[in-house]
Amino acid sequence: MSDFGKYFLPGPTEVRPEVLGSMVRPVIGHRGPEMEKLMSRVQPRLRRLFRTGRPVYVSTSSATGLMEAAIRNCVPDRVLSLVCGAFSERFHKIAVACGKAADRIDVELGESNEPGPLVDALGRGDYDAVTVVHSETSTGVLNPLAEIAAALRESSPETLVLVDCVTSLAATPVEVDGWGLDFALTGSQKGLALPPGLAFGVASQHAYERSLEAPGRGLYFSFEAFEGAVAKGQTANTPAASLLFALDAQLERIEAEGLEARWARHRAMAERTWRWVDEMREVHGIALRVLAAERRRSPSVTCVALPEGLSGIDVTRRMAERGYTIAAGYGKLRESTFRIGHMGDHTVEELEALLDELASVIAEQGQRG
Repeated sequence: MSDFGKYFLPGPTEVRPEVLGSMVRPVIGHRGPEMEKLMSRVQPRLRRLFRTGRPVYVSTSSATGLMEAAIRNCVPDRVLSLVCGAFSERFHKIAVACGKAADRIDVELGESNEPGPLVDALGRGDYDAVTVVHSETSTGVLNPLAEIAAALRESSPETLVLVDCVTSLAATPVEVDGWGLDFALTGSQKGLALPPGLAFGVASQHAYERSLEAPGRGLYFSFEAFEGAVAKGQTANTPAASLLFALDAQLERIEAEGLEARWARHRAMAERTWRWVDEMREVHGIALRVLAAERRRSPSVTCVALPEGLSGIDVTRRMAERGYTIAAGYGKLRESTFRIGHMGDHTVEELEALLDELASVIAEQGQRG
């Protein structure tokens, strides 16, 4: 019997045994016909996943690599970063490390970035691009990406919107073309439920054309190299072929489920988690709360704030003793929160078993406190 269903980190996510099994085959040449056949299957499915008609770049890197690619290819001078947690802050840090003039708009942890402050900032200065994280993994916040992109288009049409969709793609609607996103990126180890090591991105035609003139864009993450590789049915650089086998298998599984059905399953898991938090407070008298506001919660990860006297680190350790993996809070939230990653291929039934154990652990910890 498989032990699948006990690993609820907010990334990397648990990978189904049959997907892992698809990797156990001989490596193929990445410039030969076998690779072209593989990419001919993968590319159209990736485009449907991103809801785009543009080429989808496949990078053997973490998603952070494509965050840097976004900055190097799309930001000649100035960038504005919307910061609501650790990973949106990472986008800003990358811009600084790449030598760009980088400003930021910060909100309190657990709050979302909203269009209003962005429009105000755009009225005070010109920017080449704005960076935003759709689903902030450190806080469980889902930013209103469609509204942010629309406000940007209206206020500053030449400013590109660069988006980290790492814990939103394949878990909640992401409409690259429909929302006018200029660069959207994700990693393999979150909503796609693959092992870490691959990243995927889509550049708008506008962003691609800007990249051709970008100074210091580098070689490995050049949009031009990615576009040329897609046209040939290849990858820009030597790929992790075994991971591509897993990608091929998993994209077939995702299409069999249906993308809308996958979104609905993630929403159902998220809503069950939020109800559980309410039940712990209202029925059991333990003052838990979801960190993110009700209308701004991610469907893929929930960050739960603990009352004084309880420790997120202790909760995760005691869950591990029972065979379940969840995450403590991230950074400043490490002691005061814990996080549940309800994404990938998990089901509500598997989540229920986790929540039952979690309720027991928290009740025990509260009694000791």
